[in-house]
Amino acid sequence: MFTHTPARPAAHVAFPAVLPLREQSEVIERLLRIRLDRLLPRMMKETGFDMWLIICNEDNHDPVFNTLIPFDTWAPITQILVFSLNPDGSVRRLNVSLTNLHGIYEDRWNLNEPEDQWARLKRIVKECAPKKIGINESEAIWAADGLSSTLNRKLVSALGARYAGRLVSAESLCIRWLEAVVEEELEVYERTVALCHRIIAETYSTGVITPGVTTTEDLRWHFWQRVSDLGLTCSFTPFFGIQRSEEMKQRFDPADRVIRHGDVIHCDVGLVYLRLISDLQEMAYVPRPGESDAPQGLKNALKMANRLQDILTAEMKQGLTGNEILNRALRKANQEKLSNPKIYTHSIGHFLHEPGPLIGLPWEQKDCGARGEVVLNYDSCFSIELGVRCPIPEWNGQIAGVSIEQDAAFTKEGIHYLDGRQTAFHLIG
Repeated sequence: MFTHTPARPAAHVAFPAVLPLREQSEVIERLLRIRLDRLLPRMMKETGFDMWLIICNEDNHDPVFNTLIPFDTWAPITQILVFSLNPDGSVRRLNVSLTNLHGIYEDRWNLNEPEDQWARLKRIVKECAPKKIGINESEAIWAADGLSSTLNRKLVSALGARYAGRLVSAESLCIRWLEAVVEEELEVYERTVALCHRIIAETYSTGVITPGVTTTEDLRWHFWQRVSDLGLTCSFTPFFGIQRSEEMKQRFDPADRVIRHGDVIHCDVGLVYLRLISDLQEMAYVPRPGESDAPQGLKNALKMANRLQDILTAEMKQGLTGNEILNRALRKANQEKLSNPKIYTHSIGHFLHEPGPLIGLPWEQKDCGARGEVVLNYDSCFSIELGVRCPIPEWNGQIAGVSIEQDAAFTKEGIHYLDGRQTAFHLIG
């Protein structure tokens, strides 16, 4: 299933095809049905829930709700989804709202019913008689905290004391549902990341950059416009920055953001495609006249950052917490005397920074609290985000940073970088 691409594609390589919206909708619905059939029964059993309630309002969706509905869903007024674990291990999927969910859920209420939504929900709960009912509230994982206080009060009132007393946080179930990917999704995820890689390669090219003229702000808007032209959205505001030698800083005002020969360019960008998110950081170099490559010191720094990636991913083992992985990896990196290593890796998939284990933060390299205590599970995805700071001999020993980020899948076979990882500088010119 997997392929490995050791370097980014050249700027002239054609873009991967973006599906028409109707076909995107079909892919998303097919994957949703697979996830609900294959993942949810096992996850409810593993986490000990025999019922899970997703409740939210129009225009204020629970984050999890958005991963449970088809692409073309219109969700008016109050939304109530009920998942009930059956004795045989299957899960009943009930829709207690007016929303058309394409037959993925069993419709259990409409406006012609004598009962209102809440009365119908109470009757369903009483019929199923669950012992442990999950609701989406969490202090640590914000993607698992989608139940509003108002709807929570309505729910408690509707259920009555007997069943309201069985409501507990579904944080563990939310984490498992949101972080897990099926094999069919990983095949699609390759396309999402390949698109982002391709736009980076185009942006880091002479077709876009004219040294002495183009600014990093121009690159930011080029990337953003390119994503928009494809009918997609950025997963966050694109960023492009410059690093340069002290000699260059003395000659040119860095505040003008103009890209010049001898500059190092860094980006932090991402896009959303087929409900999957990319988040990437890559480095480029603008050769000086007479240069055909980046200075060896910069190339050595990138090689060191790649080594830090290898150290980190070797420590990513099923069942370890983010904090444990962080400290093990940094211990190994320091034993190898990597130069100022820093790790700030996070899970990714349907959300940018959620919901799996947090492995470091730029400002925290030991203990990331409750988010760092989440454990690593197979079949989840991460942005392997980290960096080093090294003296560059060609810059008279000046310290330069190499910050890189690549999306990867963690499976029983190990780490697989989706569409490869950067191992050489993009060269502009």
